[in-house]
Amino acid sequence: MSRPIVVTGTDTGIGKTVFSAALSGALKARYWKPVQSGLEEETDSQLVARLGGLPAGRVLPELYRLNTPASPHYAARLDGVEIDIDRLVAPEGEGPLVIEGAGGLMVPLNETVTYIDVFARWKNPVVLCARTMLGTINHTLLSLEALRARGVPVLGVAFVGDEMEETQRIIGVMGKVKILGRLPRLDTLDQPSLAAAFAANFHLADFQEALK
Repeated sequence: MSRPIVVTGTDTGIGKTVFSAALSGALKARYWKPVQSGLEEETDSQLVARLGGLPAGRVLPELYRLNTPASPHYAARLDGVEIDIDRLVAPEGEGPLVIEGAGGLMVPLNETVTYIDVFARWKNPVVLCARTMLGTINHTLLSLEALRARGVPVLGVAFVGDEMEETQRIIGVMGKVKILGRLPRLDTLDQPSLAAAFAANFHLADFQEALK
């Protein structure tokens, strides 16, 4: 059984769900979002299924479906539940698995545990998604430092957005991290355009190697 790949980000709303869709589609992987906060609009699982072209059987059900689009610890409290960290175990099954976190690394799941604590338990390779805009150097380098301080293996950084060559370069140098590629903004965001953009800007072998 291959190891899961974990997709996380430096912040919320940076495009890691779109990246997860592209990666899941390219790897023909299963996708799992353990905790979904916010159910009124299209959920991350639904978005990944649509943009990644994943059949229903490859999108695994969320462990917690919380109504409010807020930090998981708060959304869970509003729903009258508490997220049990011991239940956050990667599902078994055939083929690759992409797991997507929520928000940034320090997003709390309950009163004592953040997502990065769960990643440290898992020890699975992590792809850190970062937006290409002002402030991303600081956010990305801090995130890399936090991951390494907890012994979390970092597969590399995937940028999302317009090209910022010097920003991307200095993060690779100072962060001592592999730059996996950059997913550009797409005028038309659908499954064919996303798949083409991923194929043109990333090397699938970088991710396949991490599954071994």
